[in-house]
Amino acid sequence: MKILLFGGTTEGRLLAERLVGMGHQVTVSVATELGAEILQGQFCGPVLTGRMDLEAMAKLLPSYDLCVDATHPYAVKVTKQLQAACAAAGVPLRRLLRKESGQEGCMVVDSCAQAASFLQKQRGNVLLTTGAKELGAFAALEPDRLFPRVLPTHASLSACEALGIPHRNILALQGPFSQEMNAAMLAQYQIRWLVTKDGGAVGGYEEKYAAAQERGVPVILIRRPGDSGSSMEELLKSLEGGEMPCTLR
Repeated sequence: MKILLFGGTTEGRLLAERLVGMGHQVTVSVATELGAEILQGQFCGPVLTGRMDLEAMAKLLPSYDLCVDATHPYAVKVTKQLQAACAAAGVPLRRLLRKESGQEGCMVVDSCAQAASFLQKQRGNVLLTTGAKELGAFAALEPDRLFPRVLPTHASLSACEALGIPHRNILALQGPFSQEMNAAMLAQYQIRWLVTKDGGAVGGYEEKYAAAQERGVPVILIRRPGDSGSSMEELLKSLEGGEMPCTLR
């Protein structure tokens, strides 16, 4: 079966490897050059690099028997575009779900804007681990307070600069990060608040939470968007023997 898999996530790479091992022809689509770079040495199949709009997705999909959405749990726009593109192209779609983490001990909010509104009334430095795309939501906070941990790309650095964040505050690094490294950052930059998304175990959430607990730093957790789909094992089981999945999810 020819499968087009969207997502440069950790579980997406693992799924691609296992699908190839089952005998499927897999092409992986990633949004950035960094995503393609991470795949090197981990996936030997074709890799498409660059963000696609709905029209580009719909044009590409008819060449495949199945599309798998393995994008980040918070990539709502891409997931909706894939749903529409697959429906238009008549190609079955499966969504790979990442297991959620517990919310105990966190202040849970619905958005980065809500987190920023709360932080405006607080004092102290803030470690932002929500990604460069979300930085605009924190524009009303003093730039000196913000310590964004972003991917080491030109786009991420530009987003930080556009917000006026001092270069000394920009933590341009690629994970995964251990609990020890997270705790060291919290101590080094005198962090009072940690803002994060629920990236699950593969996204390093547990290490961040444990480090925050160790340092006594409150965690502000951005709630996950509603989603539905299959675990990796469920998806793999449905594709054993190259059978076509009978449902769109």
